[in-house]
Amino acid sequence: MLLADFGTSYCKILDTNQDHGPRVMASRDLEPGFMADLATGHNAARRSRRSINELTALARGGERLVGEEDFLLLDCGSRDIKYVRFQGGQVIDMGWNAECGASMGFTIELLASYYNIDYHTLPVPGTGFSITCGVLGMSHIFDAVVAGSSEAEAVAKFVRGIALNAYRFAGSPERLHLSGGLCDNPLFVGSFPCQVVPLGRFVLLEGLRASMERPDPA
Repeated sequence: MLLADFGTSYCKILDTNQDHGPRVMASRDLEPGFMADLATGHNAARRSRRSINELTALARGGERLVGEEDFLLLDCGSRDIKYVRFQGGQVIDMGWNAECGASMGFTIELLASYYNIDYHTLPVPGTGFSITCGVLGMSHIFDAVVAGSSEAEAVAKFVRGIALNAYRFAGSPERLHLSGGLCDNPLFVGSFPCQVVPLGRFVLLEGLRASMERPDPA
């Protein structure tokens, strides 16, 4: 079966009939006629024979990967942020925000390319900008550079501000599991004021695998 997580910037695809693992490709490179058997994400209804809501896929993927009864799972994507909270092995709360998390992942990637910055080499700054939107928050970078900060320092404060905004949206937990491509960004992960357990970018695919076995609603 062909599974797909159709993200705004990247698609994650898994063929369960093949031995190799999931692959990642830029959404713009996806073939026009590509069709998955089961999918989630913003293009799932149009590009799959059966689609599942992203929060459902996130919850089922987290349930498979975390293996705990009580946990919070935060997914930070290119366009939005969402979370699910488990207690006693059941989902008790969830949230989805495409406004306060607007284009945060995309903006972080764009800034790295524009300023030629490697997030593996940037230390976590002591403070971050107050940011409620990835796109609008870029003005803080420009203002800081004009005021004398280096570009790298300004971008680092922007990334920390983004992480703090996501942390507050998730309810300011003491510990959280993180899903999405930003798991590979050590500056972003280190900017959370709590314990972070990165799960990688294939959590929703794991949710689709779980849905193959349990097709009932979450």
